[in-house]
Amino acid sequence: MNHRSLSAFLAVLLLPLLGLFVPKATAQEQEETLLTLGKKAVGKEELIYLITKGNTVGNSAGSLSREEFEANFELFINFKLKVAEAESLGLDQSEEFFLEFASFKETLIAPFLIKNSLEEGELRKVYSRLQEVVRASHILFQFPYNATQSDSLAVLTQVLKVKADLEKGGDFSELALANSDDPSAKINKGDLGYFTGLQMIPQFEEAAYSLPLGSISDPVLTDFGYHIIQVKDRKANPGEVSVSHILVRFDPADIAQEENARRRISDIYAEIQQENTIWEEIVKSNSEDPSTKESGGILPWFGVGTMLPEFELAAFSLTEIGEISPPIKTPYGYHILRLEGKREIQSYEELEQAIKSKILRSSKSGMIQSQVVAMQKARYGFAENEAIIGNLSTAFASTNLTNFSAELTAKGLSKTALFTLSGNTFTTEDLLKFALQEEITPKGSGGFFDSWYTKFVAQVLAKTEEKDLETNNKDYQALLKEYRDGILLFSLTNQEVWQKGISDSLGQVQFYNENLQDYQWKSRIQGYLVKINDTSVLKNARKALQNKGYDSANFAAFEAKITPTFPGTFSTESGTFEYEAHPLLSKVDRNKTYQELQHEGATYLIVLGQTLPAGPKKFEEVRGPVIRDYQAQLEKNLNERLKAKFPVQVNTLVKEKAFEALNH
Repeated sequence: MNHRSLSAFLAVLLLPLLGLFVPKATAQEQEETLLTLGKKAVGKEELIYLITKGNTVGNSAGSLSREEFEANFELFINFKLKVAEAESLGLDQSEEFFLEFASFKETLIAPFLIKNSLEEGELRKVYSRLQEVVRASHILFQFPYNATQSDSLAVLTQVLKVKADLEKGGDFSELALANSDDPSAKINKGDLGYFTGLQMIPQFEEAAYSLPLGSISDPVLTDFGYHIIQVKDRKANPGEVSVSHILVRFDPADIAQEENARRRISDIYAEIQQENTIWEEIVKSNSEDPSTKESGGILPWFGVGTMLPEFELAAFSLTEIGEISPPIKTPYGYHILRLEGKREIQSYEELEQAIKSKILRSSKSGMIQSQVVAMQKARYGFAENEAIIGNLSTAFASTNLTNFSAELTAKGLSKTALFTLSGNTFTTEDLLKFALQEEITPKGSGGFFDSWYTKFVAQVLAKTEEKDLETNNKDYQALLKEYRDGILLFSLTNQEVWQKGISDSLGQVQFYNENLQDYQWKSRIQGYLVKINDTSVLKNARKALQNKGYDSANFAAFEAKITPTFPGTFSTESGTFEYEAHPLLSKVDRNKTYQELQHEGATYLIVLGQTLPAGPKKFEEVRGPVIRDYQAQLEKNLNERLKAKFPVQVNTLVKEKAFEALNH
């Protein structure tokens, strides 16, 4: 079953009204209990929740009339009766139910988790940054391979010295050229051009978007080393462009080859300026980009920070569709660009999944998970036995999973407490059980124990948060109950009504025979109706049909002759029709075989055949409607049986409070 709202189930459960009775209960119970089904009490909050969320009647004014409330109330009773029956049949204990409910829970819980709020915040922050492009320069200081602590300190000292030189007025470009370990600095002197969100590693992006224009950053540590960053410009993101191009390649080390390429691109540009030239033909004849030359040189849409700076600058400088750039030079060769299209940044809703996918593939995902773990630890009172953890980390750094259990026993550590969480203590025995249940060895930079322990803690924290939500979060509790009961409702209705109605062929025939009066034809007549769309064919059509009688072979010959020569000049309809309510056949003289009528400005040629009296429809003719009606009868029978099995008593006082709450 697909994830669907409960209101979709309730919408098909329109049942007869039940009598309302006031139950015998204490004053406190009267305030809380809306109704009882047999011995099971149901609170008013569930009714309010479902009506507010599902709005099953369809009222959009923000309040319910008395009539609408009563309709919703009856739907609610019918719904709860079916859930009670499903529970009595044990449908809530089946393996199929547990699997389906677990699948629902996995989706339903996501919006309530700490992780979701952090991810949502990160998504919004990234989208906000996408509205702006930043141009920045940097100086990179890398660590030596297998750097020691003294090596790292030496690098930091160098970073601080260069930063001090910058603060004294040193030229950023020259200092980047002299000091940066970024190989591209020899060409761009540290200038990275424009970029936007998710195009740089997180720490670098965070610093660049936080820096005031022109200021120098403190040392920024990333996986590449230390960076000193200067923001040179900020501006609104221009969106994306689509361009096609012509490429003439050359070897940068060969001056003569580059000169030949420059002359050739100039000749191509001059040819493009001539009248009546066709861009696609020039691309095909001259471009040396094999992936695009056969398709007019078209490139995928791109935004700022995704292409070479000089190529990007030329592309975004074009303003009119079809505008062609002068030749530009990049490391790949000489290009001529033509603008194919421009578009603004898409909405948050349109980009949300793409942003989320990029975040999950980037180091931001790990950063978010670290924040989640930290917040879970704080919320649920995580207390770690740090000394024991340190000893175990050292003792089991190189142990494999096969030997872990034996070594724990040998060292007397089988039930050593690792940490406490929400008043519960977790031991090495729990860690071992967890590790043995996992099918995939966890990845991590630490040793054996560190890797498994980190994953174990994360799982325990996640389960603790889930249990906390189920226990204390009323919104999540209500949602879980809605979907749990919805699954049971669907299963019972499918079992007792839908599938039974489809598969019970004997029951269908019996129902058909018992209700034959509902499946009757009115008086009918055979008819062949030709609508003339073009009067030029009227004469030929009249000649073909007049005085020929109701003859299907003649009709086929007429259509075969006229259609190929005059397509679309007429349209036909044929069959056996109930003529009393038919817009055309109700007006004809049934004693005449052939006649012509004017209807809504069009001419119709009508050939009549046999008149058939009113009478019963054959079962084969109405099997679909019979199944539908049979299912409705099964539904009615089920409801009557459930009303007898689970007597309904309604607390009218609490019911009135529910009505007032919905209209407050």
